[in-house]
Amino acid sequence: MAKRFSTRGMRAALALLITAAVTGAATPSPAQNVPIPKPAPKARDMRISASEPQRAPMTTGATGATQAAPPNPVIPDPRRNVPANIFGTFDANQKAQAARVSAYLSSLQTLVGNFVQVGPDGSKTKGDFYIQKPGKVRFEYDASPIAIIADGSSLAVRDSKLATQDIYPLSQTPLRFLLSDRIDLLKDTNVVSVTADDLFISVTIEEKQALIGTSRLMLMIGAKDGQLKQWTVTDPQGYDTTVAVYNLDTSKKVDPGLFKIDFTSYSTPPG
Repeated sequence: MAKRFSTRGMRAALALLITAAVTGAATPSPAQNVPIPKPAPKARDMRISASEPQRAPMTTGATGATQAAPPNPVIPDPRRNVPANIFGTFDANQKAQAARVSAYLSSLQTLVGNFVQVGPDGSKTKGDFYIQKPGKVRFEYDASPIAIIADGSSLAVRDSKLATQDIYPLSQTPLRFLLSDRIDLLKDTNVVSVTADDLFISVTIEEKQALIGTSRLMLMIGAKDGQLKQWTVTDPQGYDTTVAVYNLDTSKKVDPGLFKIDFTSYSTPPG
């Protein structure tokens, strides 16, 4: 039987890291060949499980008949401490790398693909995602009744089995940075770190809210192909949720109906 977060736990998590809404679904079968990352040292009693698959896996057509295998998400070191860049001082190379990431994100209009999500306790689930900018996204989790849907202004976490959903302003979630029509990271966000190596360009954005605390979003772009590889959301308690994406397709036409939030067919339980 599927479990649901407590109302308090779900809302606390989703207010800042909506991609952590599902930290665990039904355990994939060995045939799916999904790599298991090392668990994070912190644990959370926030898990959704499901016993019935909802649909067949999506194929994006990004690589023709050959689909890429799920990637190994790069799990950030939980002991890392990214200092706030108080004076906004980045060297020319860091500014160039941030500009490259900004240009890439701004160039995207639609993006379809698959993802592997790793929760704070190391639990993992897979699924499909669809993005249409500005502001629209849908995440569907394999073997789970949960879907995350943004229609441009609101974001819903829907449980089709329980016929419930929770609604949040899109502007309060880190997803807005990925879904902005145009973005200049150094001007439009509080960038606290820009690093690059042979594999990734990583940009970390920090947000401070008086009543909630400090959260971070780390975007990782491939250094060679310039494509989005993954992001990690760190909530104010220091818990990380990492989402690695693959089989990306920027040419696939997306059905607008995927981003429609049905406000009448689902009820939101009182807190």
